[in-house]
Amino acid sequence: MTLKWVLHWQPNAGSTVNSQILSEVSQCVESINGVKEGRWRATLTFYKPHTREQSMVAEFPRDFLGILLPEQPNKYYFIIRGQRIVLEADSSIQTLMEKLQSYKTRVALHFDGFQYQLGDFQLRVGKVVPTHSENLRGIVMEVEYVPISSVEKARQIMEEFLDIWQEAVSKRSLPGHFMHMEPNFAEYGLTDHYTSQHTAVQYATVMAQLIATVQAVQSVRN
Repeated sequence: MTLKWVLHWQPNAGSTVNSQILSEVSQCVESINGVKEGRWRATLTFYKPHTREQSMVAEFPRDFLGILLPEQPNKYYFIIRGQRIVLEADSSIQTLMEKLQSYKTRVALHFDGFQYQLGDFQLRVGKVVPTHSENLRGIVMEVEYVPISSVEKARQIMEEFLDIWQEAVSKRSLPGHFMHMEPNFAEYGLTDHYTSQHTAVQYATVMAQLIATVQAVQSVRN
C-alpha cells in the first residue's frame, strides 16, 4: 500500500530555478527531521516518430512520453497526454523500440536526488536535468504516504502534510514554491486505488508544467 503526490518547484515571476534553491529545499527536509536514506533517480523520455514520409508525422501522437520509475525497475510506462492514455509494459520494450526505430528519443530528462524517511512519509527531492548535461531544468519532489493506497482517503492527510511542508519552506524566503497539480486520473481509466501508472501520469503532468514555465521565462527575456 502506498500513494504519491508529485510536485514541482514554481519560481516566482522573474526568477529561475538554480542549485542553491535545491540545496535549501534539501536542508528544509532535514530541518523537519527527514532522515536521508540514499540516492533516487528516475528517467523520462520524450519520443518523436521516425518516418521518411513527412506527411505521416501528423498521424503520430505528439505528446508521447516514456518513464522508468525506480520502484518498478522491470516496468516501463508510456503516456500519451493528448489521448489520455497510460500503458504499463515490460522494461525490455525499450530495446524493442530501439530495434524497430519507429520512434526516436527527442530528449531524455533525469530526475536525480535523494530520498528521505519521515515517519510514514517518504520524500524524494531532485533536480531535473537533460542527458549529458548539468543544465538544471527544474526541481521535483515526490511525497509518498505508505499506509494508504486510496487517492480520496489519503487526500486530507496529504494536504495537511503539504501545509506543514510549505510553512517550513516559506521560512527560508525562497523565490518560489512547490505546486501540486493533480491530474484527472479517471480520464486515463485509472481508479481510486493508487498504482505506478498514477505516478507516471503525474510525471507527465509535471513535465507539461515545467515546459510551460521555461517557455514563459524565455518569452519574458525575449
